[in-house]
Amino acid sequence: MKKLTLYILLSATIIACGKKSGDAESSAGSDDLKLNQYIYAGKDLYIQHCSNCHQPEGQGLASLYPPLSGSDFLDGKMRELPCIIKNGLEGEITVNGKSFNQVMPANTRLTDLEIAEITTYIYNSWGRSEGILNVMEVNKIIPNCSKEEK
Repeated sequence: MKKLTLYILLSATIIACGKKSGDAESSAGSDDLKLNQYIYAGKDLYIQHCSNCHQPEGQGLASLYPPLSGSDFLDGKMRELPCIIKNGLEGEITVNGKSFNQVMPANTRLTDLEIAEITTYIYNSWGRSEGILNVMEVNKIIPNCSKEEK
């Protein structure tokens, strides 16, 4: 926690230096800071909740659990992933031409903020750079999830 606090303070100080309130650059810097905060927190949450199956570098586990790194299954699904994280996934899916049919358990104890951070981490790792999915967006997505999202 001390590392995260120090990181946030240092990032805010660097971004704030020389910027006037209301500057376009100041707003962009603030957006970058928020993205970096989500990625940083999301990585820790990913390691804790996702890496046992999907592995630390998102490479998946043999034919049991699909990769997230380089996954065509995730293409264009940034706003669907929160439902999958929250409710889990059952049934056969195809990832990069390979079939997977293991149950992904629901993560019902994760908060919307934690889901937003994990999603942002996944979509900004392993060659992806798709920006932030913030908690307010996840707050709107989660109530509309069906029990299974594919």
